[in-house]
Amino acid sequence: MIDRERLESIVRAAGQIALSSWPGHGHALDSWDKDPGNPVSAADLAVDVFLKRELAALLPSAGWLSEETIDAPDRLDGGLIWLVDPIDGTRDFIRGRPGWAVSVALVSAGRPLLGMLDAPARGEFWHGEAGHGSWRNGLRLVASQRGELPGARVPADAVPQADADLVPVDRPNSIALRIAMVAADEADLVATLRWGYEWDIGAAALIAREAGAAVTDAFGQPLNYNKRDPRDFGVLASSPAIHAAAVARLAERARHLAEQGQ
Repeated sequence: MIDRERLESIVRAAGQIALSSWPGHGHALDSWDKDPGNPVSAADLAVDVFLKRELAALLPSAGWLSEETIDAPDRLDGGLIWLVDPIDGTRDFIRGRPGWAVSVALVSAGRPLLGMLDAPARGEFWHGEAGHGSWRNGLRLVASQRGELPGARVPADAVPQADADLVPVDRPNSIALRIAMVAADEADLVATLRWGYEWDIGAAALIAREAGAAVTDAFGQPLNYNKRDPRDFGVLASSPAIHAAAVARLAERARHLAEQGQ
């Protein structure tokens, strides 16, 4: 059995490495675009190197899949894998905003066993354990139980006219933190309609699910991890009672965007 306390100390240490370079504390930061609209910083790479070394020492049998490491096909050979986003929400990180987090999940046979998010700029540490629940700063989480889609809180700067019956709330850049908001009953619905990567959502999806939320892809299908193509089309996390209605509302949009390859 993995040493959960040791894992937590590693994830927190990674958060401190990131925080020590965060422009929000006045630090200078090297950053650039990996490709147009896809930023990365020196801090992302430093956290990635640290986590790869420390997590390999903690559990040598586990493979590795990270946003900032070239994918190695041998990750498919084993049952265990670390799923890592060194800094989820890099745009907020670079701009000195607090909406970012270090995201680490341990996946077994395509399902997350443990998930941790460290958001030190927000003073938040989240973790979930399959079958045992999820917590923020030591407090047990109970997800949104909203019963109707109209009036649902969504982390968004604004909502489109088709969703004018939804209520925008604070939106961190990190998709992991937005999903975690559903786990903490600070949002009722989070939905993305684009191709995204497993490392963005692995830890947060477990945290939300263990708090009682429904979590699927944009079409309402189960999320699987450590796939040959490590992508899913969208994520939809919500209170269980509104999940089917949200899937139905978004179905046509999701289908169109998926076909367009967006």
